Amino acid sequence: MSHLVQLAAEEVQNPLLPPIPELVVGLIAFVIVFGVLAKKLLPNINKVLEERREAIEGGMEKAEAAKTEAESVLEQYKAQLAEARHEAARLRQEATEQGTAIIAEMRAEGQRQREEIIAAGHTQIAADRKSAATSLRQDVGKLATDLAGKLVGESLEDHARQSRTIDRFLDELEEKAEAAR
Repeated sequence: MSHLVQLAAEEVQNPLLPPIPELVVGLIAFVIVFGVLAKKLLPNINKVLEERREAIEGGMEKAEAAKTEAESVLEQYKAQLAEARHEAARLRQEATEQGTAIIAEMRAEGQRQREEIIAAGHTQIAADRKSAATSLRQDVGKLATDLAGKLVGESLEDHARQSRTIDRFLDELEEKAEAAR
């Protein structure tokens, strides 16, 4: 019997096998706690998890939308920048063309003014030459008449005769000068 008592004592003392009544009470308590948690806590947990999932998905959608909008704005900016560069190049080209046209106009105006000044100078020189020639002719004629009068010993004051003599003398001088050239 001692052997049987020993077996019965071993059976009670086995910590891996709890007594059946404790096992049933623990199982019932577990089912009750699990049921309460499943009824009360699990819906709240699922609700919070669903809200988080929606928030994450919404955030991802918002991020994607923001990314798409940012890319759109970037493309618009690049297009505006390209347009501004094109406009600047066009304005530079126009300014260069206008500058070239203004320079050409100024040169043409300067050339025209130069030609006018030269023409006016030639006209003035011709007028001065003619005036000087007339004045010289008169002075030379007077001197020649006076000299001739002194040489001849009589006065050559007759203006008609004096003019013819002077003109003839000066014409001969001009012919000799032209022949010498």
